[in-house]
Amino acid sequence: MLKTGIKGFRELMVTGENTASALGSGRLCVFATPALAGLVERTCWESVEPLLEEGETTVGTALAIKHLAPTPVGMKVWCESRLVKADGRCMVFQAEVFDESGKIGEGEHERFLVRAERFQQKADAKGNLQQGKEQEING
Repeated sequence: MLKTGIKGFRELMVTGENTASALGSGRLCVFATPALAGLVERTCWESVEPLLEEGETTVGTALAIKHLAPTPVGMKVWCESRLVKADGRCMVFQAEVFDESGKIGEGEHERFLVRAERFQQKADAKGNLQQGKEQEING
């Protein structure tokens, strides 16, 4: 059972690949909001992953973030997360994102504990069902 207070940390460099212009979220060459969202999610799941039982993982189910300030290419950004609620399979994290000048983002992220193989099988079956429908249509 996971307990509140678990902390996470992840750092990365802003490069051309994680800018708004590269990810299609704008025209500017600054750290993209989708990249900030990904950083928050990754920081949160990595913070609890080593504590899970064999065959378990977590999946993101909700994300509410604010991107407060721009960060140019060449600066470091990092996320600090903390597990604030652990209720059965549901986990809620608070996260803050910083660059070398200060806070650039904040938010809340919800994740659910799942059995990895079962979850993947369910997703794969959904994909197989869709492929079958497309084959019927295209003959």
